[in-house]
Amino acid sequence: MTTDTAITRDAAERLDAEDPLRALRQRFVCDEPDTIYLDGNSLGRLPAATPGFLDQVVREGWGTGLVRSWETWIDWSRRLGDRLAAHTLGARPGEVVLSDSTSVNLYKLAAAALDARPGRRTVLADSDDFPTNRYLLQGLAAQRGLKLVTLRSDPDLGLDQDELARTLGGATGGDIALVVLSLVSYRSGALLDMAAVNRAAEAAGALVLWDLSHAGGVIPLRLTADGADLAVGSTYKYLNCGPGAPAFLYVRRDLQTRLRQPVWGWYGQRDQFAMGERYEPVDGLDRFLVGTPPLLSLAAAEPALDVLEQAPVTLLREKSLRLGELAARLAEAWLTPYGFRPASPPDPVRRGSHLALAHPDAERVCRALRARGVICDFRPPDRLRIGMAPLYTRFTDVWDGLDRLRRLMGSRGHEQLSTARPRVT
Repeated sequence: MTTDTAITRDAAERLDAEDPLRALRQRFVCDEPDTIYLDGNSLGRLPAATPGFLDQVVREGWGTGLVRSWETWIDWSRRLGDRLAAHTLGARPGEVVLSDSTSVNLYKLAAAALDARPGRRTVLADSDDFPTNRYLLQGLAAQRGLKLVTLRSDPDLGLDQDELARTLGGATGGDIALVVLSLVSYRSGALLDMAAVNRAAEAAGALVLWDLSHAGGVIPLRLTADGADLAVGSTYKYLNCGPGAPAFLYVRRDLQTRLRQPVWGWYGQRDQFAMGERYEPVDGLDRFLVGTPPLLSLAAAEPALDVLEQAPVTLLREKSLRLGELAARLAEAWLTPYGFRPASPPDPVRRGSHLALAHPDAERVCRALRARGVICDFRPPDRLRIGMAPLYTRFTDVWDGLDRLRRLMGSRGHEQLSTARPRVT
């Protein structure tokens, strides 16, 4: 893609025609032809098969099968986890389950990891990580009398991995119990080198807990091969499992029996239906489960994975990079005169699948764009996030969305922007 062709809509149409993933868009509900959806990094589109599948689960499984359907449902968390492990996460069978929320899973694994490193008093984190992750670590540190060290993170470029490596290899490295990081920054889209971080942490004797919420489904992951210890992630972004769908949880096989999570529930109990008096966790990954899963939300993962498995993650990544390149070049050509600047790493291979643009009036811009049928999102203090989900986002969606944005910022559009009321928080 050259700079010249990147700026013509005809070029975007040609890229759509040549896209090997183009047919997969038909597997999603896209009912509003004039709406341009560039927010798959927050909530993925609805797979077309999901309503019918959930109706079947409700009417046949619940309505007709009643409690007998638990014979099918009881191991759904593990079966779906194995599918996600094989296709998307680069993990082995028995290393991934779907359960709880991303935040609850992160708490469970962080607490278990800290217990497994007695005597070490330091937790290492990204100063600009997603707020819940930071809050959970603040709480754990306060409860246990630990020291939480947050590393400097550039709001545009992300965490400085050289500083991370120096910290792990320095005089205090032997006191670090746990490192908690997001592979892709929720704000800027900056992408870390997982394998390099894992190696540095292993040399220091620390465990690493990854948040893969903005990576799963768009970044080719190799959790086992890259030596990952622990990971969690959302399923309702690029995995399209639905709002509030249970998150995924990964624990490397050899760590499973060495860790005991803090929330002891009957789904993690050995011989679950014996209703034993004392808690004795099973030997495998099920020890990280807690209680009865939200079955209808869990069920929505089945048709979502059916679609996802039609596309190798390498192809998804390739298209994601090309979508991001188009967005970045159009933004540079069209939006710089209106005060926008890139707020993501300039090297596309250092980004996930969303592009951040900074503008002093970004919140008003985001609201005014929605009124024009372009859905993206705003993150404080001044970031507009353009999320490109390669399963269904077209090159023409990116071209048209940014074209509407430049028209909005033109003379007449800017008058409309000035009247858009900011969100009350």
